[in-house]
Amino acid sequence: MKSFTRRHLAGGALGAAAAVAAPAVARAQTKRWRMVTSWPKRLPGPGMSAERIAERISAMSGGRLQITVHAAGEVVPAFEVLDAVGGGVVEMGHTAAFYWQGKQPAAAFYTTVPFGLTPAEHVAWVEAGGGQALWDELYAPFGVKPFMGGNTGVCMGGWFRSTLTGLADLRGLKIRSLGLGGEVYRRLGATPQTTAPGEILTSLQSGVLDGAEFVGPGTDIALGLYRVAPHYYGPGFNKPNGTGECLVSLSAWTGLAPDLKAIVAHACATEATFALSEMERLNAEALAALIERHKVKLETFPDEIVAAARGHAAEILAEVAARNPLAKKVHDSYTAFRDRVAGWSRVSIRAVLEARGA
Repeated sequence: MKSFTRRHLAGGALGAAAAVAAPAVARAQTKRWRMVTSWPKRLPGPGMSAERIAERISAMSGGRLQITVHAAGEVVPAFEVLDAVGGGVVEMGHTAAFYWQGKQPAAAFYTTVPFGLTPAEHVAWVEAGGGQALWDELYAPFGVKPFMGGNTGVCMGGWFRSTLTGLADLRGLKIRSLGLGGEVYRRLGATPQTTAPGEILTSLQSGVLDGAEFVGPGTDIALGLYRVAPHYYGPGFNKPNGTGECLVSLSAWTGLAPDLKAIVAHACATEATFALSEMERLNAEALAALIERHKVKLETFPDEIVAAARGHAAEILAEVAARNPLAKKVHDSYTAFRDRVAGWSRVSIRAVLEARGA
């Protein structure tokens, strides 16, 4: 009888110990990563994309991989995300590829280029036209694995304090504009500035900037740029697409189990699709609010400016291609894809919009 009792007591103790140990094992298997971003906290558009990617990864992994999101400046400044992820300071980042064109000229192709691919065309190039493999090759030297992690859609040309009647009005203007679009503005006579998103409004208020381009109505309205620069110009020839990128440290990436790698990739791909859908809604609602409630003047760039910009853009892309062999590979892949889809886009999207009168 004593033997029976001891056996059951021992068994119960082992069972209890196992029950106590199970959560400890689960906790030991949990990975906790940090994601730094280039955006103000929960900024509509890219800021929310970062948050949703983190939430999806945690949910799909059952909590095995948990991501804490940090706004620009909380851990590193807005324009140091690539270095922070590649250097192992953090495991993930959410940003925009054209911030890194000074480090690798072809990086800009993965956000947007002037007169380039539209959002749907850009996704097609990355996912089905060879763009992702070249992106991986482009970023490997920086120690990061890139993913599309959102899209703000077609962007606007910019906010200006005064009306633009022609090229002469751009000369000497200080405008916040990044990427290759910023170089177009430079060649049009303006002076582009690399102002962080959270500093654009104060720079306009103080006169440090005369104009600024950021994204589109759904995001721009949150920054309050209309308060100081009421002239809102389009079309966004400088940024016809707005792909956000999610970066993962290569060392952290290689340490993930296959299922967690699939979860991260799926979370990013889902956000790339959802964000574009969400921004279409937000842009439409925000544009109406800007015009009707805030009395913003929606204006069209003079033909003289657009024609000159198109010529400069072609020159700039050719110069990027000449910078190094990898930049040429990316350029050639991108432009060849743009040429292939142009005919279909003319007889599909453009024709449908013209037919419906919008």
